[in-house]
Parts: sequence; structure tokens; C-alpha cells
Amino acid sequence: MSTATPKRSKTERPHTDKHKPFRPGQDAGAAADASQLNTALSKSVGADLTLATAPSLEAAGTKSSASKTDSPIWEPWLPERLSWNRIDWIVVVWMVGMHAGAIVAPFFFNWQSLATCVVLHWFTASIGICLGYHRFLSHKSFKLVSPARFVTLLAGSLSGEGSPLAWTATHRLHHQRSDLEGDPHSPLVSAIWSHLTWLFIRRTRSEQDALFRKYTPDLMQDPMLQFFEKTYFMWLVVSGIALWCIGGMPMLLWGLCVRMVFVYHGTWFVNSATHLWGYRNYDVRDESRNLWWVAIWAYGEGWHNNHHAHPHVAPAGHRWWELDPTWWAIKTLRLFGMAYEVDDRIPTTREPAPATADV
Repeated sequence: MSTATPKRSKTERPHTDKHKPFRPGQDAGAAADASQLNTALSKSVGADLTLATAPSLEAAGTKSSASKTDSPIWEPWLPERLSWNRIDWIVVVWMVGMHAGAIVAPFFFNWQSLATCVVLHWFTASIGICLGYHRFLSHKSFKLVSPARFVTLLAGSLSGEGSPLAWTATHRLHHQRSDLEGDPHSPLVSAIWSHLTWLFIRRTRSEQDALFRKYTPDLMQDPMLQFFEKTYFMWLVVSGIALWCIGGMPMLLWGLCVRMVFVYHGTWFVNSATHLWGYRNYDVRDESRNLWWVAIWAYGEGWHNNHHAHPHVAPAGHRWWELDPTWWAIKTLRLFGMAYEVDDRIPTTREPAPATADV
């Protein structure tokens, strides 16, 4: 498919109350939006993560296929990149295998395997993804002592959602480009794109390294992170073998396949559903919403409008009824001295965090 981008309107914006369909090439936001995001994300990671302002975005939009060196850093995440010769078949086969295992799992049911599934779902989704990859690594909402860091990174690796650097860099890109051209998984492209098919694009090693250099320069030299980058897939294999040895086929299917499928879709609904449906506590520029059933499924991550308005704040629930089990885990770690410098501020107005706030 062609990567050429049609000319954008200078007045139309992707954020609307009626959720108008978004396609690459629409207005990528005003220069003020880009400048604010530059300041916020750069302050978050203590490095230069400069995003192109409106004039250069327009140039990239009209000449994006001129040469690879002129392409924006987020070009490999555009939906037109999804074509037969660019499909990541490893991801496709893995996803098909996990879903197939989940479908046959009820024929191999026992209570021990179900209990293992529930415990590992909490450990890998809430502790690994929500607490570890998301609020700790991506947004630096708190700090962890080394033993707690190791456990949370292990839990994140066992989730099967990618290595820590890949997850964090992609998520920071999402915040900088949320519901604009270049957002890796905006439902304003389509619901199925944001929920699943964005994962199927194969990206080159150089494209992935460029993403790391731009969005995770603060993390690339961390020895513990590098350890999990190099051993990520090993943990998945070892966990599968361990489950098989402990309980045979039932334990493997429920502890690995069923658990991963439910973790995956919980995260994917945050990407898709919470940018389509729900209510808003804060007047942010993107389409993020608070959606109660996603918050239940994803251990508090469904309060997505809250998070996009104040991404550096550790609690995602900002109203008394917005339950956030991941925040409870963070408070427990803080109680025992495992977490510190926790940003637990609850905003009191509808205004999002200012441009100088951490992303």
C-alpha cells in the first residue's frame, strides 16, 4: 500500500464529540498542541523528545513517502503499513495459538487450573502491565526498590505483551500522538485497528531502535531492563513448560492461554473502548473516556480520561466510586517501603495537567 499522505485541513481537528472517523492525513493538531506535548514528554524522561510542530508535520504529511529519512518517527505505525508483505507472522501465529488454546480450555477444566489462571491474571495484568510497565516505567509515577522492580518487570514479561522497552516506547508515542496521525492504536482509524490489527505490522530493527532512542533514552542503559529485553521470550517459554510440568494440559491451557487472552483483551479495550465510550472528568484534547467495565477488567486502567489528563499521577481513579485495584497495590508497596516518591495528587478541577507536567 502507498504511504503517501493526502493534504490535511488546517482547521479540522480529530477531537470531536461525535467521533468522526479519523484517517491518516487529517489535521495532526496545531503547533501549540505539539509544543505542549514536546515540553511534557521531554520533562518526563529528562531527554529531548521533540515532536515536529505544525509546519513540519504538514511537510511530513504531504511528502511522507519521499524518502525514509524524511519520514516521521511514527510512520511505521500508520495503518497503511499493514499489508501482506509487512505482516508480523510471529505475532499473528502467537495470537491465533493463544486464542485457540483458550477456546479448547473448557474441555480441560479443573478448579486448580482456574485458580492459577485468576492469580496469574492479577499478577501479570495488574502488577506487570498496569503497575510495572504503565505507571512505573512509562510515566514514572513512583519509584521502586530493586526487588520490587525485578518482580514487576518479571510480571510484565510474563504477560506476553512485549518487552519493557517496546511497551514503554509505544505507550509514550501513544500519549504524544493520542488520536492524531501517528497514534499507534487510535480507534478513530477503526475499532478493530485500535483493538488488535495494529499489532500485526512488522517493523524493522532500525525502526524499533529509532523508537527506543526517541522515547526511552532514559531507560536504554538500565541493566535490569536490558536483562529483561534479552530474556523476554525465554520467560514465556519457561512459564509454559513450568505450567505443563505442574498440572499438564489443563494447567497450560488455563494458566497460559486463557489467562493471556483475558489480559490481552483487557489492555486492548483500554486502547479501543475507552477512546469511544464513557464519560469525561477532564477537558482533554483527545477522545479518552472513563469506562467502568474496562476499569473492572483492567484493574483501574479504564479510568482513561483521568489518566490522559494527568498521566503522571499514580492513582487512575479520581472519584470515590472509581475503584482502582492497581492503586491499592501501589499503596501496599509504599506501606512496606517497596515504593516511594509516589505522586498521589488528586486534581480538583476539570483542567488537564499543564504543559510542564510529566507525561
